[in-house]
Amino acid sequence: MKQILLGLMILMGIVTSCNDDAIFEKEMYKNEVALISSDYYNSFKEVVHLTGEEVTGYIAVSVGGTHAPGNDLIIGLEEDPAPLALYNYSLYDADESLYARALPNDKYEIAKYEIHVKAGERTGRTMITLRPEGLSPDSTYFIGLRATDISGVALNPKKSTILYQVLLENDYASQATNSFYTMTGMVDGMVTAANKELFPLTHNSVRMIAGNETFVSTVTALEESSLILEVAEDGHVMIKPYGTIQVTQLNDDPKYPNKFMIEEAYGQKTNVFLLSYAYTIGKVTKVMKERVEMQMRN
Repeated sequence: MKQILLGLMILMGIVTSCNDDAIFEKEMYKNEVALISSDYYNSFKEVVHLTGEEVTGYIAVSVGGTHAPGNDLIIGLEEDPAPLALYNYSLYDADESLYARALPNDKYEIAKYEIHVKAGERTGRTMITLRPEGLSPDSTYFIGLRATDISGVALNPKKSTILYQVLLENDYASQATNSFYTMTGMVDGMVTAANKELFPLTHNSVRMIAGNETFVSTVTALEESSLILEVAEDGHVMIKPYGTIQVTQLNDDPKYPNKFMIEEAYGQKTNVFLLSYAYTIGKVTKVMKERVEMQMRN
């Protein structure tokens, strides 16, 4: 009797072990699909260099599992506002003035709301066309997307959504890395110095605080105190008002000729603006002569 019971126990152990091995093997070989993103709210940063024309980006997936898929996989995409709503509420609660914004529909076009992964491969992607000119450098823009199952694909539940972020940059400034320039010069004939952050507007223009004014990140304050520096192909700089500020470009100082140049020394490149202008905020007018420079990353 004991021998029979012992045999049954051994048999049950073998069956259980086989089932566990089968489950483990199934999980090992399972091809699970994930949208490629960081762990920070499943965001993906697309740094877009402004050219004045359309720019191409990509939305991609990766396939997990011990082996690459044996058959073609098709993953669907659909736009979903939920990831952006969660991002905003989690970071800023009810303060809607700080919320990131959905990228306007006229600023992008997704070629196909499907991503194909070929048999034997681990990744696939679909193209997105971006039209970034005119976006505000003061806003954070996302496209909220969700992966859907079209061909019996197993989706990673933690990586089935993505916040596709568009970051602007040009040759002078970038949203991706703070573009802090050092300013030295004179205001009304008195020596002055400060740090200024420049913001990309178009492929050849940036926004900058006038003179030694204080940076305040509200729409009204920026319109009252900010200038646009527009760089021509020959390096000549046109200084324009960003909003209500009054500005007059002064072109008679050879030391500050309203020019942009790149200086090179010891293998390092430095962006340099040499500027001369008068500006008026309220009833106060100041004359500014300044050198604004930033060493570029290699």
